Amino acid sequence: MQGRVFNAHYLTWADMAHTEALRALTGGYQGLTERGIDFVVVAAEVQFRRPARFDDELMVNVTIEPPGHTSLRSRFRIERGIERGAELIAEVAMVHVCVDARTFEKMAWPEWFRDELAHS
Repeated sequence: MQGRVFNAHYLTWADMAHTEALRALTGGYQGLTERGIDFVVVAAEVQFRRPARFDDELMVNVTIEPPGHTSLRSRFRIERGIERGAELIAEVAMVHVCVDARTFEKMAWPEWFRDELAHS
């Protein structure tokens, strides 16, 4: 409406990038749930730097920090203009908590998950 991307889409982009990063690091979301874990977002923060517009080519860079006991913090940089030098559009931080894939009860990250993140 204002010629800019709706603000909630930035979180969608971060979530999509997080899913793809986990696919590259651990084999994908389905494999994680089959091995007994899932994760839920408990916090999200967006710092808007410049507006994104229709048809912008954007790149989302993901940094996943080492997991805590039950939490996992990820940071995202959304940038425009990959070919001519990146322009920072937004910075996102998300915190996920590990839960049991069946009961959704909070649990510690398993060692195999920690190992897969550490070795990638």
